Amino acid sequence: MKTGKVFVITGATGSGKTTVARYLQQKYHLCKVITHTTRPPRSDEQNGVDYYFEQPATMKKLHLLEKVEYDHHLYGSSLEGLQKGWQNHQDDVIVLDTKGAITYKEKLGDRAEVIFLTVSHFQKLAQRLKERGDCQTAIKSRLNSDEYERDLALPRELKGKAHVIVNDKWQETIAHLDQIFKR
Repeated sequence: MKTGKVFVITGATGSGKTTVARYLQQKYHLCKVITHTTRPPRSDEQNGVDYYFEQPATMKKLHLLEKVEYDHHLYGSSLEGLQKGWQNHQDDVIVLDTKGAITYKEKLGDRAEVIFLTVSHFQKLAQRLKERGDCQTAIKSRLNSDEYERDLALPRELKGKAHVIVNDKWQETIAHLDQIFKR
């Protein structure tokens, strides 16, 4: 495997992006790229570990490779964050929405390996959000957002350029991920 790749995990909210990223970190020792957001932290999240939690004013001062507004909050990642990981590890992993994944593929080319997650029944997504502890108001807001609709399907810009995994059964997902890393 070449040094300096970033594995971009994308898909709709609740598709398992964070779980997949954690698996890749643990099994393949990938460096997690910490992204920035203006949304408030969940009860189990820590600044500098899960995200850099920013104010809108501090977010504007950052040099971002990509940024997006999702559910009324800003999210973004920096090229410096990628390079930091590349200096200390072989490869990075990052969780992005599909718009961010497209940007990474366009700007980084073959250095960005995109993994798109989906499920066979979209009702599972709402159930997963509930199980992870999201409040009902946040779940409703996310499921009714334009970004959620956008992230349900693989964008045309990523067709033929992304690995698509139906994340219904964890053991099957692991098998697909391990195949990607054997190449």
